[in-house]
Amino acid sequence: MMNTNKSKIALLLAAGAVSMALTGCGGDDGNDGNPGNPGGPAADYINTLNLKVTDVTYADGVPTINVFATNEEDLPVVGLTALEVKKVVQLIPQGATGAGNSAEWQQTYSSPRSNADKLKPVDLKNGNYSFTIPVEGYNAELTQRYNIIASASTLADGETAVPRTELSQDFSGTGYEATYTKDIVATETCNSCHAEGKKIFHGYTSSETCASCHTQEMADSKGKPYVAYNFLIHNVHNNIEEAHLPDDEKQNESAERAHALIQDNCTTCHVAPKEGETDLAEWGNWSRVPTMETCTSCHVNIDFKAGQGHSQQADNSNCVACHNASWTEEIHTEGFVQKKAFIDQYGMEASLTAVKTDAGSDTTLSVTITDAAGTAIDAATIIANIEQLETITNVGPNYPVMGYNNNPINGEHKVLINLVKDGELSVEPKVEIVDGKFVTVIKELPYGDAKTDTDTAFSLIGLSLCNDGETAVKCEEGVSLTSMKAAMAHGTLSGEAPSVRHTDSVNFKACESCHGTEWELHKEYHAGFVMTEQLGREVDGEMVVGVDGCVTCHTPDGTYMSGGKMGALELKLHKVHSSGDYAVIPGMNCDQCHNDLNLDAFKKKGALATDSGQYTTPIAATCVSCHSYNMDSFKAHVEGQGAIVNSLDKQAVTDAAQLETCFYCHVPTPSDHTSVKM
Repeated sequence: MMNTNKSKIALLLAAGAVSMALTGCGGDDGNDGNPGNPGGPAADYINTLNLKVTDVTYADGVPTINVFATNEEDLPVVGLTALEVKKVVQLIPQGATGAGNSAEWQQTYSSPRSNADKLKPVDLKNGNYSFTIPVEGYNAELTQRYNIIASASTLADGETAVPRTELSQDFSGTGYEATYTKDIVATETCNSCHAEGKKIFHGYTSSETCASCHTQEMADSKGKPYVAYNFLIHNVHNNIEEAHLPDDEKQNESAERAHALIQDNCTTCHVAPKEGETDLAEWGNWSRVPTMETCTSCHVNIDFKAGQGHSQQADNSNCVACHNASWTEEIHTEGFVQKKAFIDQYGMEASLTAVKTDAGSDTTLSVTITDAAGTAIDAATIIANIEQLETITNVGPNYPVMGYNNNPINGEHKVLINLVKDGELSVEPKVEIVDGKFVTVIKELPYGDAKTDTDTAFSLIGLSLCNDGETAVKCEEGVSLTSMKAAMAHGTLSGEAPSVRHTDSVNFKACESCHGTEWELHKEYHAGFVMTEQLGREVDGEMVVGVDGCVTCHTPDGTYMSGGKMGALELKLHKVHSSGDYAVIPGMNCDQCHNDLNLDAFKKKGALATDSGQYTTPIAATCVSCHSYNMDSFKAHVEGQGAIVNSLDKQAVTDAAQLETCFYCHVPTPSDHTSVKM
């Protein structure tokens, strides 16, 4: 175990207590006291298991803790069979192990791997469970953390299911409320991407549990610096190959995926607590306490002790002399702050106006660039700064009739026009500047009858501007490019109000919770689309930014592979967020993306391409985009309910689309997509 100087710790604790102004639990002596136990019967079902350490006492340095278990109705849970103390750790305060060192958790107890050897609680038969824990190296001056795990199991009756639950609870070294702790990132923040209560890694679900195991002490003892939590947690969220775990292909693949979401934006995870909250007492450590151990998790080409890539230093004692908190925060966030500020300088407005002609129709697409206040900017004055102004047009928002490639029924495909590319207007098709706007005419769109879905054409518009980080500049080689706020336009041939696609199943705010607010969607292949309020439409009194514009490309016929890789929007969103029944982020739930499921939307859909040139009825197609692990079983089930799976005849599948009877039994919701009517 790590040796520490107790007098030094005492001084550090006293200073920390004053600076943090943390208080006790409210009693004269700070003791929580022993809460009474509820009367009445024990719980006979447990959908939610709540755990709380209600009491900690010591005898000769050996703690006995009382864990109280209840269900979602606050009834005591009796007969838990898989309850254990996973870890007990104590917190060495900042600077105690060396000047400049961050606070470190130190293990004093670890549950044995063998179930037979695990510490068994005394079940008091009233919801209380008592553990006497054989800790080693206990220091009464330090905060003690008890990490309690109830594994998914059954009660002692062998029948009543118990869900997995984790608890990490801190106490002072004498059993009262802790006066200091180290929680830098809240598990709730992790849950903006990781599903609440679902395993993140190794089966565990909370940041506190991870930190309790992956201590610096453990990493040092194994000679593996990359498994210490302050290194590991950055390492698994970036795409720096040199920093990744040796010979851990699965973990490194996850890191690539995580980086695609977070993109090295520290503030995605390092979120300040709300005013008045004290749970994240050390949230600012990421900029306030720089250490070699943490910095090398991203800055992999630095060897501090050898003086490679940085001035030579043997320890962390001098880091803050240069890397003060404000400068460290600024240098790590400046690019993201500038990017947001630049994106917010511009907007777009667009319109589609169609007229009938002898040959069919002419549809005029007009795009106006605006400043932040919405004032139009003359296109001639900004064209040299435009790397790409891209428009993608289709017909029929709810079930587009123009494929990415040719629709096999009507031979039509989407219309993609770069109004501007590298500062130059398109010549063919012809684009002009008219009254300060970019204007083009699209010939012969396949409009349908008035007041039908195909009476409406719609365009998604993306804009990429050349800039120096703060202002738009002339496009030249080596100049930075930034995708700007995307825009949409709808128009009808009949002059009637346009049809619009529903946006009440997925609100883009759910996408932002993981991808961030300045996510440049498809920047590699397109101008890039930043999805903002500029795309918003009012739904039930609320401004909702939807993903409806994506179907201009992600058509029922798929994308570039004509159904290969399931490119239709209804399928693609599921496919890229899952792999079979296993999500790209372990444990992802439907309700992390879906605020609702608009099942009536299927009434407006036809065949969806589920493989190259092969089509499936829409409800079955949507289901198979996630549930693809056993196609034979799936096909037999859904075809018995009127579906058609992977047929080459798109028209026949479209004709059968409204014959599916899936919803006679299935009533999926975001929180339970397996729900059925009995």
